[in-house]
Amino acid sequence: MDNNDTNEVVEQTSAPEEVELSHSDKMIGILSEPSKTFESLSKFPLKTIDWLLPIFLLLLFVAVSRIIVLNNDEIKFDVKQKQIAKIEEGLQKSVEDGTLTQQEADQRLDTIQEQMDKFGGTIGTVIQTVSIFIVGFIIFFITTGIYYLFVKFLLKGEGTYSGALVANGLTAYIGIITVIVAAILSLVFSRMFNDVSIAAFMNADKSTILGFILGKLDIITIWAYIVLSVGFAKMFKSASTGKYYGLVFGLWIIGSFILFLLSKSFPFLNFG
Repeated sequence: MDNNDTNEVVEQTSAPEEVELSHSDKMIGILSEPSKTFESLSKFPLKTIDWLLPIFLLLLFVAVSRIIVLNNDEIKFDVKQKQIAKIEEGLQKSVEDGTLTQQEADQRLDTIQEQMDKFGGTIGTVIQTVSIFIVGFIIFFITTGIYYLFVKFLLKGEGTYSGALVANGLTAYIGIITVIVAAILSLVFSRMFNDVSIAAFMNADKSTILGFILGKLDIITIWAYIVLSVGFAKMFKSASTGKYYGLVFGLWIIGSFILFLLSKSFPFLNFG
């Protein structure tokens, strides 16, 4: 066999060069084959669009779905009454603590109701939409930073903050599914669904311990955290995914429980 024949054999038996996935392939891969998708992502330079686009779309879906859902008068009235009830509860605690008189609490409640009515139209919608994007991105960067610090220093992962952004960002495509399903359920049942947990279906009060537990029984959210765990494991070059499951789900449950406890003293932290 001459040298030319040898070169042809080598070329035929060598593995084909892996091609970088398009963003649409990444989106589909996150939903169908997250492990392979994140493994492929880790082999190429990270792109800002891989976390920016899904987060932007998630927040856009949240904003649009709230506009659509709150266009239903029955849902809008129910949401407003629940907001007023929470505010009233907080004011009553201040009265009981002696920091406010009953008259002052009543005046503040009347003022708040007037402001809610005043900003209930177009101005309120604009403020709500802008707030969703600003607060949404702030929460995204903070939560990603917390994950990154734990992965980097506790699990000794080999990766960057950009890798954490991509893992957390792409998982937002699953979050979009939650937003769509929750909006549909809200319109069907004529009451606000913020998620698709057992607590939401039972209309349970998430400020109670039972409501808190039922609020965690959400198949789409659990799916998202499973994918996020896989994403961190692959982006941080780990051969084992188990410890990432423990970290992600541990932070989710413990972090949620801390907020649950804080909401007892600070009712505005009760997002349920």
